[in-house]
Amino acid sequence: MDINKYAVFVDVADTLNFTKSGEKLGYTQSGISRVLKTLETEMGFPLFTRSKQGVVLTKNAEILLPKIRRLLELNDEIEEAIDAINGIESGHITIACFASISRLWLPRIIYSFKSRYPKIEIELLEGGTDDIVRWVSDNTADFGLLSHHKTHQLKWIHLYDDPLVAVLPEDYELNGRTAFPVSEFARHPFIISAQGVDYDVHYTLSEEHVTPDIRYSSKDDSVIISMVANHLGLSLLADLIVDGKRDGIITLPIEPAYNRDLGIVLPPDSEPSPAAAKMIAEIRSYAEGLTSPGAKTAAVSDRHGAASQDTAG
Repeated sequence: MDINKYAVFVDVADTLNFTKSGEKLGYTQSGISRVLKTLETEMGFPLFTRSKQGVVLTKNAEILLPKIRRLLELNDEIEEAIDAINGIESGHITIACFASISRLWLPRIIYSFKSRYPKIEIELLEGGTDDIVRWVSDNTADFGLLSHHKTHQLKWIHLYDDPLVAVLPEDYELNGRTAFPVSEFARHPFIISAQGVDYDVHYTLSEEHVTPDIRYSSKDDSVIISMVANHLGLSLLADLIVDGKRDGIITLPIEPAYNRDLGIVLPPDSEPSPAAAKMIAEIRSYAEGLTSPGAKTAAVSDRHGAASQDTAG
């Protein structure tokens, strides 16, 4: 039984609005729809009908609603008792992560987590792949959030497929194209992420046998985006990195498509603390509600991903 599905059902029953519930629970609208569709399939009947005013509970849903509310209340009591036994009312969690994840995912996740565990302190360490792997390996961090490259010595939990996109000046002549050939990067000045920060870009160029004319390299994604906006070159970044930073640039899917496989890494020979395990569960629940822009290219990602471990330069 997935209690999160019932929580989504109850919240939508209260708001009668998929978008509002998604904003509150950290899901996209399509994520809310997908969760409810799964629940309806399991139950064998619809829970909501659509109208011009929004969504309306079906008669069957009205019968179930008070029972499911009681179930959620009892589940909260059980979790509180378990948490008390495990001693996680207070504590400290250190999370090492990419800046893009820290900026776009963690605020909502931490807000939800802190509403239930206000005494648990959360510390964030932002860095590139090499930094995060080192922090997790030497137990500076409880766990890390990063791309799959160069993590073979750590435990891995997949979360999300984040597509790589071409980053171009906003006045770049597209000539009607809806995708950017990776091979074309070889014909332009190029700005690249520094080695050790994000291996996915280096791996993609290597896999496609493309040698760009690299003019600049930076550890800071914002610097790369600004350089592109100021016509110093083109670049290749993950979609999550450029989300919300599109002034002066445009982005296009690349051809062939590649994804950045994002996930959680843990030390290989130890189990997470009860508090860290709770936070990991919170992050996984959040990621399950996301609609990955890379879903359409998952097959391509799987094809390349098998070879990606330890081959990035």
